[in-house]
Amino acid sequence: MKEKIIEFLTDTVKEMKKVTWPSKEELRESTVTVLAVCGIIIIFVFSVDWIVSNVLKTIL
Repeated sequence: MKEKIIEFLTDTVKEMKKVTWPSKEELRESTVTVLAVCGIIIIFVFSVDWIVSNVLKTIL
């Protein structure tokens, strides 16, 4: 069991050395993109909810 844990940790360290981490600028751009897309989705969902709500109020 101990050998498997040590092997797992060794493999994890090897794999983490292969990772290419984003630069600050890439990270900033990705964050802005994610926030913008979230904002667009929020506006879309709010708009659809508002329209459906008003249609249902009119019908009922």
